[in-house]
Amino acid sequence: MSEQQGGVTTSGPGALFAIGGAEDKLKKRLVLQEFVEAAGGSRARIVVVPTASTLGPDVIDVYSALFAALGAAGVVGVRPENREDADDPAFIEPLNQATGIFMTGGNQLKLSGVVTGTAFGRAVTAAHARGAAVGGTSAGASILAEHMIAFGRSGATPRQRMSQLAGGLGLVQGAIVDQHFAQRNRYGRLLSLVAQSPGLLGIGVDEDTAAVVRGSHLEVVGRGAVTIFDGSRITSNAHYAKRSEAILASGVVLHVLPATATFDLKARALLSYGPQPPAEELAEIEAAEADLRKLASEIAAEGVSPAYYAERKRRAGRRTAKTAQPPRTRSSAAGQSRPEATEPLGAGAELSRPDTDPLPDSGTA
Repeated sequence: MSEQQGGVTTSGPGALFAIGGAEDKLKKRLVLQEFVEAAGGSRARIVVVPTASTLGPDVIDVYSALFAALGAAGVVGVRPENREDADDPAFIEPLNQATGIFMTGGNQLKLSGVVTGTAFGRAVTAAHARGAAVGGTSAGASILAEHMIAFGRSGATPRQRMSQLAGGLGLVQGAIVDQHFAQRNRYGRLLSLVAQSPGLLGIGVDEDTAAVVRGSHLEVVGRGAVTIFDGSRITSNAHYAKRSEAILASGVVLHVLPATATFDLKARALLSYGPQPPAEELAEIEAAEADLRKLASEIAAEGVSPAYYAERKRRAGRRTAKTAQPPRTRSSAAGQSRPEATEPLGAGAELSRPDTDPLPDSGTA
């Protein structure tokens, strides 16, 4: 059933935005724009939570200016620095009226240590349940899951003791979320956790990219990709690998999802990807591509520019017309006669033959 949340109509839990960090703040700002729209657009009231950040008030000023520029009606900053703050009603009250809650990047272990298991953390969960969009970038993305990566090492090979887990908010169920994924080479540490806990999906989010979760569906927004490891059928030696040994991870299902792709987190299956144009548009695109390939191939084979290619065709047509007429003769310096020479071709060109197409299809370049 729909209800009014401070002037914004909601229906069930709000969207969750797990952003991989380094989201675009200067140009298209696609990920942040999507978050503002999910929070209510021009009626959005967003609370920025910079608890994880080591920066001062500037971090609140930056996001306040960004969300205001993207059309949000109001933006406030709330920064609990310890668990005492997180149980203080003064810090919790702004969350009760929020249509969007955004947690910044920084030290995710600090964010977990301050927020989880406190009245502040419960207020975030309650806001999401009534329809508020809840999101975060970098550390703010990791805490959305029930189990979050507190810290760990980079690398492509999964190894024992590669990372450490902490408690999260549990808004994304049955998954572990990692961020800065491709940029910081975090494949190994996420895969090691999936090998150790095969019941959990590993979700790695690239920078300037968001895994947007609505119910059990995940959609990818931004310029990067979301990588998912499904270890439900894994064969692994994680239960006896020692110290920092490499971990066996065989049978893991890999999904690399670019923008517009949607994924069912419960069924662990791809739902759709990419906008599909109408059939007639696809036919026109294919025909145009075929023409361009042929033209490019001919130009490449002739070794001339498109402008000179057009002139060649004109000249070839004129030469073909001349071959249909009897050759005229003229006297040479030695008193002999010879056919009048035709106009010379450019460098690298071929003489045309009267009985063939003067410019045959040259095939692939």
